Amino acid sequence: MAKGKDVHILNFDEYLRQGEPGKKEKAEIWRTAIGLQDVDGLKTSDYLKQTAKRNIEGDITIDQVQKLITSYYNARENRNADSSQIEADKASANIAKILKEKTFAFSLPGFVSIHRRIFDGIFKFAGRIRDYNITKQEWVLEGDTVLYVPATDIKRAVEYDLQQEKAFSYANLDINQTISHLAKFISGLWQIHPFGEGNTRATAVFAIKYLQSRGFQVNNEMFAKHSWYFRNALVRANYNNNPKCIASTTLYLERFFQNLLNGQKWDLRSRYLHIYPTWEWTDQPNLEDPTSTRQVPDKYPTSSKVDNVYRLAYAVGEKQMSTKEMVCALGLKDREHFINAFLKPAILKGHIAMLYPESPRHPRQKYYLTDKGKAILKKRKQ
Repeated sequence: MAKGKDVHILNFDEYLRQGEPGKKEKAEIWRTAIGLQDVDGLKTSDYLKQTAKRNIEGDITIDQVQKLITSYYNARENRNADSSQIEADKASANIAKILKEKTFAFSLPGFVSIHRRIFDGIFKFAGRIRDYNITKQEWVLEGDTVLYVPATDIKRAVEYDLQQEKAFSYANLDINQTISHLAKFISGLWQIHPFGEGNTRATAVFAIKYLQSRGFQVNNEMFAKHSWYFRNALVRANYNNNPKCIASTTLYLERFFQNLLNGQKWDLRSRYLHIYPTWEWTDQPNLEDPTSTRQVPDKYPTSSKVDNVYRLAYAVGEKQMSTKEMVCALGLKDREHFINAFLKPAILKGHIAMLYPESPRHPRQKYYLTDKGKAILKKRKQ
């Protein structure tokens, strides 16, 4: 370890502000490599950060970093280190090396190679296409899973997506059209999930290298700081549940790419992607546009039941809606909870009324806002 240098604190912003080209580039790469570990909730060790700083300072090469990390965990005193930390450290060093290189293969072997190189020395199956089907419980899906491509179709699916992308022309597309297409391509590639583990990190590195190969100036800060959002945006781009009125959408992934490639300022927080968001989580603001920040929730009463009455009133608006339609409009899944927490309080307070009050179980029963309920809408517009 170099003498006289403070290697205990790795401050990426310091290197980025100083603007020394070599150090700045390496700092950006390391910040991205370390930040990508968040997609699986992994944290790197202080030793990795110290070693990364030595690389940024030019004291050691990236190959020496990899050897030092391997030696560190082979040492007797570190053999029982937390496995997740070992994975984070080794994967970060491996990703840093890949991102530093000026090479890229837009092909199935190239994609497989990225996975192999990221997880070399970590997973026994590094670089192997899975031969079994998988599911993953997702927080943003309330524990549900995306339907991934079956193992028998993985190679054909990846090759088809890459072939379609190779044939696609970006000529005459504006930046928004370009981003929309990229979001569909990257989310489709991720949905294949070719590997047993590490798919999001492999997809992210593949995406960065691909964008760079096409001449895009990639703001790697997005992957460094918002990799968890990136993963959840991929999840939402590939999840459909018709009975729950949930459709797949690339909107959130497009917002990530808008920040990444177009300098937008979307507030990238995973809570905005949840399929059953709280009222405060429903609108994702663009911090560049003051009018898009959420003002309405501050006007709501603090009582949860009263709050629910307001939410229901806004959902119904000027329409007549059935119970099922209201449940879907609110993004809820539990009909009994909806009736007890939303519908009954709204009826008791006189904000909602039945179309057929004399026959509550009428097969065509619907609900509408009373004059008192419509007053809520007027308040919102004021």
